[in-house]
Amino acid sequence: MFSSKLAASAAALTLMATGAATAPAAALSPAASPAPVVRPSGEHVLDVDYQVQETGYWCGPAATRIALSARGIYRSQADLAAELGTHTGGTDWIGQVTRVLSGHVGWYETKEMPADPPTQEQKDLLWNDIVLDIDNGYPVVANIVAPPGNQPPGYPPDQTIYHYFTVIGYNDVDRTVLIADPASFGGNQIYWLTFDQLASLIPPKGYSA
Repeated sequence: MFSSKLAASAAALTLMATGAATAPAAALSPAASPAPVVRPSGEHVLDVDYQVQETGYWCGPAATRIALSARGIYRSQADLAAELGTHTGGTDWIGQVTRVLSGHVGWYETKEMPADPPTQEQKDLLWNDIVLDIDNGYPVVANIVAPPGNQPPGYPPDQTIYHYFTVIGYNDVDRTVLIADPASFGGNQIYWLTFDQLASLIPPKGYSA
């Protein structure tokens, strides 16, 4: 799987170097060109089909569905819950998400982050995975633990929340990440977090990238 990621990066670099990705002249005409998407400097964001999780324990299926939608694959949360082996206690392990994502689109690997706080090496790998995946059109699914005092916006402040959400973008200027959160705590569905906070939320769990 890792080699396929390297191949994708190498292919992109080859296209840039050779100009093989240059569009035909007709495609560059004003009449044929789509309107460019204007984003803040450094921002890379994927288009996804967001859904709120349909049960209190389907955050894993919902986060997986959001990730697959970026690749043009649309499955119901119920179908994905069955594929994942999700039960009333949730989805036990990030590896189950990786297995389902890989079964549909390839690419994905499980990355464990057992050290809490994470090591600098783990943080560097996480950032590199986010950039590589988003640049190639693959969202990252993260399994998080959010205790009181270190929570994304809207989370119940007096509870430790065990959860899955999807990273669908990043900004390499201010080093932030865009989260599609199926819980919709307090109506917060798609929001930005600092990368450092994301890195602090994943241990001792992991992510699919």
